[in-house]
Amino acid sequence: MEEAENAAIWTAEVARRYDTPGSGMFADEVLGPTVDRLAELAGGGQALEFAVGTGRVAVPLAARGVPVTGIELSAAMVGQLRTKADETTIPVRIGDMATTRAPGTYSLVYLVYNTISNLLTQAEQVACFRNAARHLAPGGRFVIELEVPELRKLPPGQRGVVFQDEPGYLGMDTFDVLRQRIVSHHFWFDGSAVDGSDQARLFRSPHRYIWPAELDLMGQLAGFELESRHADWAGSDFTAESDSHVSVYRLPAAG
Repeated sequence: MEEAENAAIWTAEVARRYDTPGSGMFADEVLGPTVDRLAELAGGGQALEFAVGTGRVAVPLAARGVPVTGIELSAAMVGQLRTKADETTIPVRIGDMATTRAPGTYSLVYLVYNTISNLLTQAEQVACFRNAARHLAPGGRFVIELEVPELRKLPPGQRGVVFQDEPGYLGMDTFDVLRQRIVSHHFWFDGSAVDGSDQARLFRSPHRYIWPAELDLMGQLAGFELESRHADWAGSDFTAESDSHVSVYRLPAAG
């Protein structure tokens, strides 16, 4: 599987640097609405997080009383998670989210922060939907948080766009529109060079981008119906100008 292309990226060094408590995607204003919405959607049942990582969402969700199990490809990321929660609190199966089976039946499976795009083929992404369906009870939900591809920002003949530029950090995406691929390039500048200039640290990750309509078709192939789509976890309207979405897919109820 092409997910192996991603497996080598999530090293112990990356896992150590991944958590940024109180800022970025760990900021209260980001995590609060995410956990609130997932706790509501779990409806008192158990939740399964695909690509649980270091427990950014799973740890506060479990603290809210929602039993959470994880599936994670990177043992290094799970090692970082274990500094915050033990196996009893958040059990984790090591493996890829397209095929790995966790024990039990769940009312909610969720996949946040664009992580379905880490699967680099359409076939793997469809398999991920089907794996979610295998874990869910009738009427269960699969929630995906995903960016909208920013191809409108890409002039003809240009392969890359800067998506963030701030002191000490530069983010740039390069596109392969034939294969629906993005490589995200993250540059951090820490001023550590011998001459006092900025020394750059680079992290790159490959992704396969998915249009919302394509995502909906993947859901249909796995037996899901789209229940709702919003621009964020707080429930803002999804419009043509939205740069991301939170989509909730639901299996038919029993009978």
